[in-house]
Amino acid sequence: MKNVVLCGFMGSGKSSVGAALAALTGARFVDMDRYIEKQEGKRIPALFREKGEGYFRQLESRAAAALSRESGQVIATGGGAVMRAENVRAFREGGVIVLLDVPLYVVQRRLRGDRSRPLLNTRDRGRALRELYCKRLPVYRAAADLVVENRGDLPVSQMAGRVWEVVRVLPAFQEDAGAPG
Repeated sequence: MKNVVLCGFMGSGKSSVGAALAALTGARFVDMDRYIEKQEGKRIPALFREKGEGYFRQLESRAAAALSRESGQVIATGGGAVMRAENVRAFREGGVIVLLDVPLYVVQRRLRGDRSRPLLNTRDRGRALRELYCKRLPVYRAAADLVVENRGDLPVSQMAGRVWEVVRVLPAFQEDAGAPG
């Protein structure tokens, strides 16, 4: 099976839907942020604090290239991973990019009280969230091969099923005898 790469804004459900999709399809699940943390031996907030966002984005690009060389994975990207064209190219070479499209109000609700997001640790958190969302959404849409709406009203397993429904009809997934029907 080719890779299914989930992109979207922080709080869109990439990790939870990705884990459920991997279980559904028998693929290996990779959370890019956890992958980077394991490689570096540090949590992402510490990487941002100690080495900066630029360093972290380089790590993301290395991870995108490495993960795209393997197949049979569901990859949950970090929220900024597809902001770099080189990462989009790498992900497309190894699979299909699916945007989990979540409305801003759902993101705001999900991230309320979450202080683990370095880019939101500012004085005006609400404004930072809105501005980042508005900046990234057009890039996510341009990077995505497929878009699946996630309004936050379905259980994770049903969202995973919805993603699989749109992915499995693609020729690259139909040709794969190992993909579940």
